[in-house]
Amino acid sequence: MALEKIDPSTLDPAATIVVATGNAHKLVEIEAILSEALPGTRFVALGQLGDFDDPEETGTTFAENALIKAHAAVAETGLAAVADDSGLVVDALDGAPGVYSARYAGVHGDDAANNAKLMCELADVPEAERTARFMSVVALVRADGTELTGTGACEGHVGFEGRGEYGFGYDPFFLPNDTPGKTMAELTPEEKNAISHRSHALKDLCSKLADEA
Repeated sequence: MALEKIDPSTLDPAATIVVATGNAHKLVEIEAILSEALPGTRFVALGQLGDFDDPEETGTTFAENALIKAHAAVAETGLAAVADDSGLVVDALDGAPGVYSARYAGVHGDDAANNAKLMCELADVPEAERTARFMSVVALVRADGTELTGTGACEGHVGFEGRGEYGFGYDPFFLPNDTPGKTMAELTPEEKNAISHRSHALKDLCSKLADEA
């Protein structure tokens, strides 16, 4: 799914939120939920507005990294920004890959390598001990620097083989408790949005936005 370039001068600063991602799937997922709390808002990916260097994710928690990315997007565009930091937390690996999920195998965003390393690390771990959860923190930083965050989790376990054609990242190997027998990647976008860690974090953020209203 390619993202079209957008001229920033055509955007209404009061009705635009930049999503700090170049991932079209993530943009769609975030917009689908957050637009319910922010009707009339246009969501655009940071990558649509220009080529920006990724900030260094020096945080040790998902919240810290989400805020780092959102603040960087605000600084680069002058627009309000949303960023998320998500990852897979595996109990048998003492919480790894955690905040390093996207670069678990060393190269950021190499899903195949990350999944291969995960399978290697869990090779001798029986099914009962492969419990895990996807965690997500979504941060909204406004142009004036004010912050809101939402947190969510999706409990499940790591399977032994990848299945499914939807989603990205570790989705083909993660089996949510809410959908027995199905990996995250076997769920339609609508089914995933109903149970995913990011959807729970976005809904948590939505409830905080509603409290402000």
